[in-house]
Amino acid sequence: MTPFPFAAVLFDCDGVLVDSEPITNRVLAEMLGELGWHITTEESMSTFTGKAVKDEAALIESKTGFAITPEWLKTFRARRNEALERDLVAIPHAPAAIREIHAKLKGRIACASGADRHKVELQLAKIGLLDCFQGRIFSGHEMPRSKPHPDVYLAAAEALGVDPRRCAIVEDTVTGAMAGVAAGATVFGYSTGDSGHSGPGPLLAAGAVQVFSDMAELPALLSGYRLQAA
Repeated sequence: MTPFPFAAVLFDCDGVLVDSEPITNRVLAEMLGELGWHITTEESMSTFTGKAVKDEAALIESKTGFAITPEWLKTFRARRNEALERDLVAIPHAPAAIREIHAKLKGRIACASGADRHKVELQLAKIGLLDCFQGRIFSGHEMPRSKPHPDVYLAAAEALGVDPRRCAIVEDTVTGAMAGVAAGATVFGYSTGDSGHSGPGPLLAAGAVQVFSDMAELPALLSGYRLQAA
């Protein structure tokens, strides 16, 4: 039996494990509209997907004249979390794929997200995957720099005791793919053609080695990849 080529697999969360982007951006578009910037959910997704809202404060202020405050962000997260608790579902086939990879690697997987920790844990619990990632969840909010910088992925690899060059990373946005490449890992892009994900071309241009559209394919895709010697 051919050995699994990666020492660990690191997953983004939003758009890879959970179908959260339409929900989050619906709430964000509503709140931006209250400030005077009237955009659709689709427009919000094209602007903010893959980015932390707090990092886009200058853009929001330029469109609304409102300087984002900690209180506004707290309200946004509360309204977002309420919507996620009510409406969130898993990316199709993701839970089964994660459990298969978790078993192959004897637990050497992690979730490395640009989102705040509470959101990540809420979402993983909602889709029944928190047990697979417990103790191995990393938030970009807790790092010196957010994606596209590699900090969150480097932290995850270090915590697992694995060289980042021996890690596979699964991402669905150009921002995340850039972070994975900057970490020195092998990036696989997930793209379904929906607006919540970057397209195959941009993901490949950002450094993803392969792009796939069905999470059911992921275990075999990773197993069959030939990792170049470092």
